[in-house]
Amino acid sequence: MVKIKVATPVVELDGDEMTRIIWGFIKDRLILPYLDIELKYFDLGIEHRDATDDQVTIDAANAIKQYGVGVKCATITPDEARVAEFHLKKMWRSPNGTIRNILDGTIFREPIICRNVPRLVPHWTQPIVIGRHAYGDIYRATEMKVPGAGHVTLSYQPAGGGAPVTLEVHEFKGPGVAMGMHNTRASIEGFARASFNYGLARKYPVYLSTKNTILKAYDGTFKDIFAEIFEREFAEEYKKHGLTYEHRLIDDMVACALKWSGGYLWACKNYDGDVESDIVAQGFGSLGLMTSVLMSPDGKTVESEAAHGTVTRHYRDYQKGKETSTNPIASIFAWTRGLAYRGRFDGTPDVTRFAETLERVCIETVEAGHMTKDLALLVGKEQPWLNTQAFLARIDENLRAAMAAAAR
Repeated sequence: MVKIKVATPVVELDGDEMTRIIWGFIKDRLILPYLDIELKYFDLGIEHRDATDDQVTIDAANAIKQYGVGVKCATITPDEARVAEFHLKKMWRSPNGTIRNILDGTIFREPIICRNVPRLVPHWTQPIVIGRHAYGDIYRATEMKVPGAGHVTLSYQPAGGGAPVTLEVHEFKGPGVAMGMHNTRASIEGFARASFNYGLARKYPVYLSTKNTILKAYDGTFKDIFAEIFEREFAEEYKKHGLTYEHRLIDDMVACALKWSGGYLWACKNYDGDVESDIVAQGFGSLGLMTSVLMSPDGKTVESEAAHGTVTRHYRDYQKGKETSTNPIASIFAWTRGLAYRGRFDGTPDVTRFAETLERVCIETVEAGHMTKDLALLVGKEQPWLNTQAFLARIDENLRAAMAAAAR
């Protein structure tokens, strides 16, 4: 079989633990036999990140900026226990956060739907894409415990001089807590453009949810910026494709999401997106069936990864030589979503078709009754399941058959 030529390199970010083991199989058995591809490899395993003082993460993110597409294995974000386990120099930041900041990216999470995997919300028959603004809000908040009676104020001092603006937050009569959080116009504009570009790519209508009736300045700024950018830069293109944009209060949007069947992009502020993406994942069945794409505001740079972690518990069993049944589908889709964008960016439809074929093979394999234990438990007690190696081998076999059929 003649390999499909990938015109531009793809940046590969390796990871940790069980997902690293699976990642290697996917690359060697499901990608490289079919694609003539140059991979710019970066090892984001926790020990190598520590050895490079995390410079490797910065270098990887800049490489994604250069080449336009990255695919990422799940990685460890260390806590105190991990620092001790790996004898790390310090508690390094999440590599995902570093990459998001460098790419100015918005996270888009979307379920992978298999008809035989039960959904907690049965009428969710089409994907719900959650766009999470990955900057600011409570994740960059300044907080304090107020020790006793006193005034907490919020003040702004213009950089060029002039009178400060001071607002009273609360006059405390006793102990309490206080917090200040922020966002920037530039970041919100990037969030809006990425959301509208992703909506165009998926041909989905876009909804932004805020609570601007309460946070008139803070959430109202999100609402106003989205409306301005849509009308100025996207309205005509959306109309051409029969797509729409609408702002809704978040409580109304949550109610609508439960009633609707899917098929839209829901743009959420940072914390809202953190919560809603997990709700959507469980509503569709499993976090193991969830894609995650980071997109730059102009829609021309993407990084694709699995939405779950490194599956530490299974890795401990793997180290002991025990059998595991780890779901690799989200890791496979990390490759395929990145490759699909590579094909679109380069104008090489064969690359995009290959990615779509591998995705279809994964779904059809599960729908034929071949799956890992996590999905089998959702289907029912009588559903047989395969171990990690056997399931990957079945995917490998089915992909070979699909590619041979396509070549005839």
